[in-house]
Amino acid sequence: MTQHQRLLIIDFGSQVTQLIARRLRELNVYCEIHPYQSLDDAALRALAPQAVILSGGPDSVTRPGSPRAPQAVFEMGVPVFGICYGQQVMMAQLGGSVEAGHHAEYGRAFVTPAPGHSGDGIFAGLFAAGREEVWMSHGDRVTALAPGFEVIGTSPNAPFAMIADPARSFYAVQFHPEVHHTPNGRVMLENFVRMAGFTGDWTMAGYRDEAIRRIREQVGGGKVICGLSGGVDSSVAAVLIHEAIGDQLTCVFVDHGLLRQGEAEEVVAMFRDAYNIPLVHADESELFLGALEGVSDPEVKRKTIGRLFIDVFQKHAAEVGGAEYLAQGTLYPDVIESVSFTGGPSVTIKSHHNVGGLPEKMGLKLVEPLRELFKDEVRALGRELGLPEKFIGRHPFPGPGLAIRCPGEITREKLEILRQADAVFIDQIRRHGLYDEIWQAFVAILPVRTVGVMGDGRTYDFACALRAVTSVDGMTADYYPFSHAFLGETATRIINEVKGINRVTYDITSKPPGTIEWE
Repeated sequence: MTQHQRLLIIDFGSQVTQLIARRLRELNVYCEIHPYQSLDDAALRALAPQAVILSGGPDSVTRPGSPRAPQAVFEMGVPVFGICYGQQVMMAQLGGSVEAGHHAEYGRAFVTPAPGHSGDGIFAGLFAAGREEVWMSHGDRVTALAPGFEVIGTSPNAPFAMIADPARSFYAVQFHPEVHHTPNGRVMLENFVRMAGFTGDWTMAGYRDEAIRRIREQVGGGKVICGLSGGVDSSVAAVLIHEAIGDQLTCVFVDHGLLRQGEAEEVVAMFRDAYNIPLVHADESELFLGALEGVSDPEVKRKTIGRLFIDVFQKHAAEVGGAEYLAQGTLYPDVIESVSFTGGPSVTIKSHHNVGGLPEKMGLKLVEPLRELFKDEVRALGRELGLPEKFIGRHPFPGPGLAIRCPGEITREKLEILRQADAVFIDQIRRHGLYDEIWQAFVAILPVRTVGVMGDGRTYDFACALRAVTSVDGMTADYYPFSHAFLGETATRIINEVKGINRVTYDITSKPPGTIEWE
């Protein structure tokens, strides 16, 4: 990618650092994320970025030994944009002041222009309505500006919410412009990259060509097995790898007994019939369900499934004749929630079956061509590869499958009830023409039984929760605002059509504070 104009993102450990990259890619700007601890002045100059963004992070610049940017960042003569912790780092290193605690601000806030400022530079086009809605997530705040800076906008708990030093092209904000909940955040980033001279020379077609080249360089003449789940991620990865190396690829579809209704049959038919890609259908449901029997801890579930996936892949690698590589559809959000993509300081939220479950000595080398992409980018890549739209638009389905939609102990009875309830819910969404408006929808069966009355009899069956969210990238999400009529109709259908459920609830939790999945 060195032929592209390069923007460097210095990662201080924010859970949404990857979103900065996501937003820049929407603008066709090539960017690289490097953790702060991997950069010294020499490494920074070798990268030769055309501009730099300093990410947010969980630390406090007032703590001795807290993360800092290489001082050369401010001496290279390139535009710099500090976000949240990145703003505080700029002030700490350039002569301003930051105060710890007592002024925490989380969630939605409103920034108004400082006297004499209506927005210019990277803030051009803002304040049309007199104020800007933003998303805050900070405990510290700037209390004095470094020399050369001026205040552009303020919020109730952040008197220096927007600041600028136009002479040096240094800009900073206390909020997060990269998240979906800062409506005009894209405007600021677009202004920044335009001011920095980026022409938008990076595209998904370019990514496809580069990914194919990297796959060929990595694999050479070796054989690859791809863990195919039937979801968008692994399917796009499989088609991309097949385009790169042809019949050196064999897909292994593992039926772990945790799939949705009719899913195994659909996947096998699609890849064998439509794409003519070599496919091994490994029905390992007894192995997985046996190992999960009696397990209720969600981390143990994920790690057990991850370990067994690798065992199954290793077994089938021998069957296809000496495969050396294992391909996976790992995405950026998988990695950032397990451990920072480039070894950075991000806090672990949960393990993912295709990251945290890998043993050190698995016997196969990893090929992960989607590791730098978000879900909507994967869909764009799928379109570039010619996959059908009805398939590309499918809702995400997690690798651990129904295991993480079944809080508490997993049993075959609960899984069958869950499959049927989920099928009814998705059918309802499709009947009402809502499927494409929703990022992800599913049913979770709860580890509780409730008393009910059906006809003249008493029931004591499971309760379930419906979950449907809207999102742009999966990093943040809001619940979908179904009408009461829709929810009532859906609850009636589930209770009438699914034996074993007598109570239906709707989950209205956003992400954050919740995650999209229940476990």
